[in-house]
Amino acid sequence: MPFARLEESMHWKLFDRLASMVIVLGGLSLIILISIMGYQVWGRYVLNDTPTWAESLALLLILLVSLPIAAIGLRENFHLGLDFLTELLPRRIQIALRVINTFVLLTFGLAMTWHSLSLVSGTWNRNIPLIGVPQGFKYLPLVFCGILIVLFMIERLAGMWSHGVLIGEDISDEGN
Repeated sequence: MPFARLEESMHWKLFDRLASMVIVLGGLSLIILISIMGYQVWGRYVLNDTPTWAESLALLLILLVSLPIAAIGLRENFHLGLDFLTELLPRRIQIALRVINTFVLLTFGLAMTWHSLSLVSGTWNRNIPLIGVPQGFKYLPLVFCGILIVLFMIERLAGMWSHGVLIGEDISDEGN
C-alpha cells in the first residue's frame, strides 16, 4: 500500500492515546460480554433459571464493542478496501481518490453523529425493558463512533496537508 508509511507518520499522539483507550474499552466490554453470555448459558442449563437481563445487556455491549472499534479500523486502514484497483492508477489520481475518500468519511462521521444524537434524545425517556436504562444508551455508541470518525478524518486531512498532499506537492515512497 503506497500510503501506509505516510499515514503512520500522520498520527497524532493524543489520538494514538484515544485509539488505545477505545481498544481497551472494547476489550473490556468483550470480556464482560463473554462473561454475561457464559452466565446466561449456565443459568439456563444448570440452574434452569435464565437471567432475563443478560440478553439486553449483551446487545448493548455488542454495540459498545463493534462501533468504536470500527472507527479505529478506519483510522488504521483495517477496513475492507479495494486498494489493488487504486494502485493501478497514476499517482495523482491515487492521491485525489484518497483525499476524496477522506472527505466522504468525514461527512459520513458528521451525519452519523448528528442523526444518532437525535436518536439518543428521542429515546432517552423510554427505558429498555429488563435492565431499566434509557433506550438512548443503545445509540450512544453510534454518537461516539461518529465523533471518532470525524476526529480521525480531521487527523488524516491535517497529516495530508502537512505532508503536502492537499496542496499538490508530489510525495513519493522513495527512500522510505
